[in-house]
Amino acid sequence: MPKRDPTLAALGRNVRHHREARGMTQEKLAERANLDPTYISGIERGLRNPGIKNVARIAKALGITTAKLVEGANA
Repeated sequence: MPKRDPTLAALGRNVRHHREARGMTQEKLAERANLDPTYISGIERGLRNPGIKNVARIAKALGITTAKLVEGANA
């Protein structure tokens, strides 16, 4: 298994934290962001490197700013 990138792992933790804080499943978040649930899962596990448009879609679906979602995910 490839080593997880720390920036992607931090983004994944943020997505999971905000999703769980809102009582959402990965499927519900994916539906709201118009993305596939397996893509959300990959992001949360730090295995996917989403583009900025998808990060913004996820943030909007969570009701937070993109800046809040990427907070602490420094390269």
